[in-house]
Amino acid sequence: MSDKAEIMGRLKKSVETWDVKLAESAAKEALAAGIAPGEAVEKGLGKGMETISKQFDDAKIFLPQVLAASQAMEKALKVFEPVMTKGASAMRGTVVIATVLGDIHEIGKNVVAAMLKGAGYNVIDLGRDVAPEKFIEAAKENKADVVGASALMTTTVVVQKDIVDLLKEEKVKVKTIFGGAPANEEWVKSIGGDKYCPSGAEAVEMVNSLVR
Repeated sequence: MSDKAEIMGRLKKSVETWDVKLAESAAKEALAAGIAPGEAVEKGLGKGMETISKQFDDAKIFLPQVLAASQAMEKALKVFEPVMTKGASAMRGTVVIATVLGDIHEIGKNVVAAMLKGAGYNVIDLGRDVAPEKFIEAAKENKADVVGASALMTTTVVVQKDIVDLLKEEKVKVKTIFGGAPANEEWVKSIGGDKYCPSGAEAVEMVNSLVR
């Protein structure tokens, strides 16, 4: 029986090297060793995803690698899912995420979605070019804890404000997180959002702090 640190290391490595087979076998080993899925995800897979996110932010790797890493992660999560869903509380919360109307950039959003899934969140990814109304509908339907919207263009960043306004109008009690090149702390404050998220690596901490 290999020790816990080794298994965690393999989980991390499987994501860093986009190795789907390793992800699956390491996840099974983790279960066999009695490691809690939440811990395996957070301290194993999640750490690998942090490496990927950092490499991506530094332009050392690109979207195909990020997606390949997410696939490895998803494979491991599939192994953990039956055990995780037994204790539904293992899911930390629900996040609705998408790129706003008029914007088709998905890279940052995909990284954030993958990171959040890896951290044990139920992520409802609506895709790109999504109208404010759709965000609100999905938040209500899925009883979301957090709504996240990404905008990569100065012309579309205003849609983030529409989302906040609409959530208030509809009295949907949900926290909001916004990101994208034209967004910043001041902008998110000015529109009444909860958090500005500069990168995928920081997304999990931010959502954790909102859901606590």
